[in-house]
Amino acid sequence: MLGKIKQVNSEFSKDIDYIKDLKLLEEFRIKYLGRNGLLSQLFEELKNVPKDEKPSVGKNLNELRNSITEKFNSLKQNLESLKEKSLSKIDLSLPGIERQIGSKHILTQSLDGIKTIFKGMGFSISEGPELESDYYNFGALNFPLDHPARDMQDTFFVGKDFLLRTHTSPVQIRVMEKFKPPVRTIMPGRCYRNEAVSSRSFCMFHQVEGLYVDEGVTFAELKGTLVSFAKQFYGENILYRFRPSFFPFTEPSAEMDITCFMCE
Repeated sequence: MLGKIKQVNSEFSKDIDYIKDLKLLEEFRIKYLGRNGLLSQLFEELKNVPKDEKPSVGKNLNELRNSITEKFNSLKQNLESLKEKSLSKIDLSLPGIERQIGSKHILTQSLDGIKTIFKGMGFSISEGPELESDYYNFGALNFPLDHPARDMQDTFFVGKDFLLRTHTSPVQIRVMEKFKPPVRTIMPGRCYRNEAVSSRSFCMFHQVEGLYVDEGVTFAELKGTLVSFAKQFYGENILYRFRPSFFPFTEPSAEMDITCFMCE
């Protein structure tokens, strides 16, 4: 029995040198001081020791328990103190570490700039689904049934009556159905057309169009809005012109040209 007590004492002396944190300390407590720990097992065996040896064995066993308990409590106090000091070093007033998650795509940056300019001129931002119905993409915009845009070679159809929108104009229809004038909004978004892919074009592109419905709105306001946008987006030094042009869906119609903002 005395040999077992010495063996546990020797094992305890080795284990305590490896305890560097509270998690290991708890494992140490369970191993030696727990209900089924080594000390409990030794005290359980004490009843089987001969009477004449019990006083000596009991004394050694109590000394071992007191030694282990004392060192456990001392080590626990030291580790908890170190943990508190470590936490006290954290300056909660310091700014957090900003996560680096990359940068915005150039198209996203451009769209953000366009939205900011138009919002500064009193326009709201309207969005709609990219998977559209034939009604919103063509019918409500007065596209005749035999219009070329309705052909599969020009448009990505998904089933009989649904397609990937070919322009953002369906959003105008949705806005006019939902809101009463005055309405002043732009519709930025992705559009899809079944066209040949090259270094200069793709089957998916971005479009921004605007809608302004109110009494007394003039063509001069349209020109002023476009000129103001162009100068804010491309620079004050650009030159511009408007050319009368024919479009079957607008009257009067014009196209706007500007000088290159890079080479002028």
